[in-house]
Amino acid sequence: MISTEINGIPCFRFSHLAGFPELRHAIFTRRGGCSTGPFRSLNVGRSVGDRADAVAENRERIAACMDRKELVLVHQVHGKDVLILEKGRMSDFSGEAPPRADALVTSDTDISLMIQTADCQAVLLYDPAQRVAGNIHSGWRGSVQNIIGHTIQTMIRHFGSDPETIYAGIGPSLGPCCAEFVNYRTEIPESLWPYRDERDRFDFWAISRDQLTAAGVLPAHIRTAGLCTRCRTDLFYSYRGEGRTGRFAAVIGMQ
Repeated sequence: MISTEINGIPCFRFSHLAGFPELRHAIFTRRGGCSTGPFRSLNVGRSVGDRADAVAENRERIAACMDRKELVLVHQVHGKDVLILEKGRMSDFSGEAPPRADALVTSDTDISLMIQTADCQAVLLYDPAQRVAGNIHSGWRGSVQNIIGHTIQTMIRHFGSDPETIYAGIGPSLGPCCAEFVNYRTEIPESLWPYRDERDRFDFWAISRDQLTAAGVLPAHIRTAGLCTRCRTDLFYSYRGEGRTGRFAAVIGMQ
């Protein structure tokens, strides 16, 4: 990934996605905001106990980094539902009560898709052939349900995407160094046990890469941030590492 700043706010970008001039994307860190205490400083999560005015200001700073396009987000529930936002057909909902889903796909160039995480993966998708962008929230439950595959299939069905033209970036998240699941026998299906090491730690980065390629995405089109949120609480929020903490943002949109 490329470490950079937008409007003075630190963020990361995937080098292969940065090669598309019509695409705007960023993985923001926990730095550059106005929240305090355990939420310091660029917390975008409204339901974690932070002040509403601080969250609103942080989201406004992120929107400014994304050319002030409307930030569209969902109420993430660790499921596999995908919200489809076609160009010119923006869903009628307010930011106070977003729909329940864990992925968004769009052909609308007037909005930006935002996912909030604190150990879970944000998986950014872009199909330059059909001009479709996507953003996925995938925690371990999302991996179990293969929300990545469901999102790719949604892009194929609704936008005519060819998976071989889709590019993907797996954002900072709980790494194989820290993703320990002592109750994996009841939480994680046996089909995913090959991704477990001798200390019951799972490589969800590898799981996501394999789910992307199983859906038809070319390995050469996939990048992984390789940054563990629990190891890097100086940069990112981590629920496993900190408990009470904020949420950082991953955003993608088209010009």
